[in-house]
Amino acid sequence: MAKRLNISSGAPPEERMGYSRAVRVGDTVHVAGTTSIDADGDIQAKGDMYGQCVIALDKIERALEQAGATMADVVRTRTFVTDMTLAEGFSRAHKERFDAVRPASSLIGTTALAHPDMLVEIEVDAIAGAGG
Repeated sequence: MAKRLNISSGAPPEERMGYSRAVRVGDTVHVAGTTSIDADGDIQAKGDMYGQCVIALDKIERALEQAGATMADVVRTRTFVTDMTLAEGFSRAHKERFDAVRPASSLIGTTALAHPDMLVEIEVDAIAGAGG
């Protein structure tokens, strides 16, 4: 039976809402929806889709590393954006991080995220070692 490893970033919402930043079971790693919110609860890169994506992807990379995986191991991304007219900023950040990896990807428009200044939320699934 595969062992479960919960990864925490230490952010207060994880405890308050009862979730983990990432969960690894066997070689599979699931990273929860990730935004540009900082440890103090402030949204970074307000109004900047690209900047918020870069921050979220940096946080995802740290969670994957804690789980024993890398960005090259990502097989699926799901991205929620509140303004599709800004999606080019997402596309640029996603291509910079995943151009060589080419994970399956979904881009979903939504009317709102957890905070009105959040433009994007990204979640990923990875298989440790899949990146070669």
